[in-house]
Amino acid sequence: MLEHGGGLLRAAAEYGIPPGDWLDLSTGVNPNGWPVPPLSPDSWLRLPQNHDGLEAAAAEYYGCGQLLAVAGSQPAIQLLPRLRAPCRVGMLALCYAEHPYHWQKRGHNVERFAPDALAAGVEQLDVVQLCNPNNPTGDRFDPLLLENWRQCLAARGGWLVVDEAFIDTSPEYSMLPHIGKPGLIVLRSVGKFFGLAGARAGFVFAWQELLRALAEELGPWNMAGPTREAVKLALRDAEWQHAMRGKLQRDCARLKRCLERHGLAPAGGCELFQWVPGDSGLSIHRYLAGRGILTRYFESPASLRFGLPKDDSDWIRLEQALADWGLQ
Repeated sequence: MLEHGGGLLRAAAEYGIPPGDWLDLSTGVNPNGWPVPPLSPDSWLRLPQNHDGLEAAAAEYYGCGQLLAVAGSQPAIQLLPRLRAPCRVGMLALCYAEHPYHWQKRGHNVERFAPDALAAGVEQLDVVQLCNPNNPTGDRFDPLLLENWRQCLAARGGWLVVDEAFIDTSPEYSMLPHIGKPGLIVLRSVGKFFGLAGARAGFVFAWQELLRALAEELGPWNMAGPTREAVKLALRDAEWQHAMRGKLQRDCARLKRCLERHGLAPAGGCELFQWVPGDSGLSIHRYLAGRGILTRYFESPASLRFGLPKDDSDWIRLEQALADWGLQ
């Protein structure tokens, strides 16, 4: 399996620092997630029910009812490549690693592009897969451009697959208003903006035939009952959502300024993380880990992704560690 952020127990063992003493900035998950209330006993004791209001809450929140609830984006990422014969798939050179891994695993020819070069290759591709905003670089793609790509792909039976895991704070970039058009598949996650990564919850939006094919592959009860109840409540909490969008935008700007002050100007990012390329990435990653601060290191190109600190004490801790690193 591929490595991801959030490997806190492994880092604790490697650096000899107890798990509870770490500041984990490695995942890009909202550290001030939606506060889950006590859940009903039935959600634990009964099999998950399909008509419990979750799909209705999701349709209202996302503004689109052509959806399938899934246990996070991961099942869809793994299954979508199985639903096509081997073909040419285009995606960004640096992106969420699970996407190229599973398309290649199923025999597809994956071609990697720089963000400004992908448009020139669309006419020769059968599938274009994007994260918008991209993880970890933060590149964003205008919906009008993506709609043009979808039309080009759909004309020959192709797909445009857009993973919008980090788009909740900038919904104007979403492709959800175009759902129902041929060839468009959108993945959404509840783990990032809502901070409910442990719930393993997400949604696939597409045309009905594809959703039925995915549902058949997934089988029954693919999302746990307590998760369904918690996510339904979170999607309906408009007051929390509005306040959190503002907070994340402020914290994003604060993190960018913090990194710039210490000579680590980000080259990209979004409201939940900042991306800093540079040859010193591994040494900074190791230095911070020795101080109990976990970041996400990427080998090619050498770069770091910083998630958001949770509270003032975490911000102070990061500032001090970066200042001390600069004095070496």
